[in-house]
Amino acid sequence: MRAICVDDEPLAVEYTLGQCERLPQISEAKGFTDALAALEWLGTHSAELAILDINMPKMDGIELAARIKQRSPQTAILFLTAYREYAFDAWSVRPSGYLLKPVSLEKLAEEVCHACGGQADPAPAHIRVRTFGEFDVFVDGKPIHFKLAKAREILAYLVDKQGAGVTRKDLSAALWEDRLYDRGMQKQLDVYIRSLRETLQACGAEEILRIDRGVLRVDPERFVCDAYLFFSGDSDMINAYRGEYMNTYSWASMTESILTWSTIK
Repeated sequence: MRAICVDDEPLAVEYTLGQCERLPQISEAKGFTDALAALEWLGTHSAELAILDINMPKMDGIELAARIKQRSPQTAILFLTAYREYAFDAWSVRPSGYLLKPVSLEKLAEEVCHACGGQADPAPAHIRVRTFGEFDVFVDGKPIHFKLAKAREILAYLVDKQGAGVTRKDLSAALWEDRLYDRGMQKQLDVYIRSLRETLQACGAEEILRIDRGVLRVDPERFVCDAYLFFSGDSDMINAYRGEYMNTYSWASMTESILTWSTIK
């Protein structure tokens, strides 16, 4: 298939084109840093797939997708963005998928395969994370027992951030909104983080957590998560969502709103 990639950041276009070139389903990929230029090109060319950044000047990706669909309803749309809050707006044009930057080759391959109408190989189910309703983590089908509730909440917060880096100060602000971030809080966080690492190591799930120079993140490629599948356009997860997301945690309300609006649109 022929694909176009549109992003106002040249490096992002170059990266996405490089990923596309590695996929056997894509025979040709054309990149643009201007939405209007992409539309002009599509006036004389066809594309079976359009990979669009959402947050762009002059014309955002959602409007661009709508105009592409008017001209070519069969063109599949994949949204690629660093801003999760745009998710529910993106669904107004019924895209084939929604990917958060930076996207891995494996995840892009899955979405391209889905857009082609094929079936991608299922993701490994060794570690599964449930966020709809209560937060739980399962290893080979068995739930993980966390010794400390705050260690569990730290992992939940990192899952909510979908691979974005989080500092100890960020954790303090999110989990203890009114408490001063001082030396005592740093030590307390160290205890919770150490407990979290020990728990994950004990059950063979340590690969989902990354800590580098004080920045914590999860590795989304190491586990299957219902919310991540939802945002990628998985119909089963979209249908499975019942308006509840990590019920225990107040900081999860923003993502819950996005999920809920996505099902309404």
